[in-house]
Amino acid sequence: MRLSHTGLRVLKAFMDRPGVSAHGYDLMQTTGVASGTLYPLLMRFEEAGWMISSWENVDPVQEGRPRRRLYRVTGAGQAAIAQYMSALGLGTAA
Repeated sequence: MRLSHTGLRVLKAFMDRPGVSAHGYDLMQTTGVASGTLYPLLMRFEEAGWMISSWENVDPVQEGRPRRRLYRVTGAGQAAIAQYMSALGLGTAA
């Protein structure tokens, strides 16, 4: 898969916090990537099998906000991302 600098920045945010799920707003804050760029990237990573997503298990009425879609890197994704970043000489935190 071809990755842009922006795509690498999003992936690095996940690799810096292994095993942690993140929602779009959190990723926008962490990476500085706008929603119009972020969500297509997340969909592309999901289609590649590098990530999975699911809706958080909360009651929107009790929370006072809509449910969030949570994204998490798969085991296969961690391996592929680590290999890709290593090939670029970027390294990972995990």
